[in-house]
Amino acid sequence: MKGVAAAAVGAWAGTGLAEVHPRPSFQLGVASYSLARFSADEVIAALKRFEIHNVALYKTHCPWGGTAEQCRAAAQKFRDAGLTVTGSGVIELPRNEAAVRKAFENAHAAGLPTMVCKPALNALPLVEKFVKQYDIRLAVHNHGPEDKVYPSPLDAWKAVQPYDARIGLCIDVGHAARAGTDPVEAIRTCQARLYDVHLKDSLAAPQSLKDVPVVVGRGHLDIKGMIAALIDVNYTHIVSFEYEKHDGDVVQGLGDSIHYVRQLLS
Repeated sequence: MKGVAAAAVGAWAGTGLAEVHPRPSFQLGVASYSLARFSADEVIAALKRFEIHNVALYKTHCPWGGTAEQCRAAAQKFRDAGLTVTGSGVIELPRNEAAVRKAFENAHAAGLPTMVCKPALNALPLVEKFVKQYDIRLAVHNHGPEDKVYPSPLDAWKAVQPYDARIGLCIDVGHAARAGTDPVEAIRTCQARLYDVHLKDSLAAPQSLKDVPVVVGRGHLDIKGMIAALIDVNYTHIVSFEYEKHDGDVVQGLGDSIHYVRQLLS
């Protein structure tokens, strides 16, 4: 893996397209789910070679169901390597005070500014209580037509409106498109509470219950339109690559995705 990643970064250095939009106010990151089957050390090595400094930690790299000390130590390993831990994988928040308290304690111990999550609808009043106590943003993640609670980011947007403004969205653009929602329009509609973006590409048709992930720029999604929308609304948080094609050379696919977007931005 190290050889592939190093060669890829070397080949991608110094490329770019003419600038058409203002310099973006967001930063690029990686959701470590992209490299779920790799060790923390291998994830760190890959991100350094891609010159990516932000990472959201999946449960295989930070045990969100474990203790606060375990989460603190796992996140610190990435910080010690010079990376910024920006968020989590999708954490379930049921209507259970002990479970929600533990989730917030672990997120706080790991130093998260944002917890990517899926709260039960009837848990939102309880969740709001802990948002106020811990001052952690929540980014509710949509998961496509198979998700009965938040298939589209617009479903999450509607659900969070009565609650503290720190309860917002993580728009997963691939799952949004499968749910029949235009990710570009969702970015514009939900901009006031948009705290994370999972960026990917797909060949899946709308309403498909199965995703068909591909390298960013090689699928059906309007990546250029999404990037333009994020710049236009002055999005200031993280755009996290979530490369979900886990067969073949995952590191190369993730790297090619990063390269494509960097070309758009350069």
